[in-house]
Amino acid sequence: MMAMLCWRFIAFLAVKMAAVGVIVPGVPSVPFILLAAWSAGKGWPQLEQWLLQHEKYGPLIIAWRHERAIPRSAKWLASAMMLFSVVMLLVSAAPTLLKALLALFLIAVAIWLWTRREPKFAA
Repeated sequence: MMAMLCWRFIAFLAVKMAAVGVIVPGVPSVPFILLAAWSAGKGWPQLEQWLLQHEKYGPLIIAWRHERAIPRSAKWLASAMMLFSVVMLLVSAAPTLLKALLALFLIAVAIWLWTRREPKFAA
């Protein structure tokens, strides 16, 4: 019972973070959706089914689960949002160390993202 509640909490939190990512530039939504689907599969089957049947996110989840693949359109969108975030940070008054570390981190994420295969079937 306690394990199920923990999985549900993680899924709930991930869905909420994905919702923030839809609104706030620089916060990714797809990784949180993948996390939500994964954790929901362990303790919240109804949410997992809802996510899998979702018009926008269902195909992404299925492509990731079956092929560990990310559609090219998602890669481009994520890359554009990361670039936008870095540019906004660079023109801000944030500390130089934060600017450098975030830029390096997002470059690493972009490299990882673009080295993932693309789905055999369009998502």
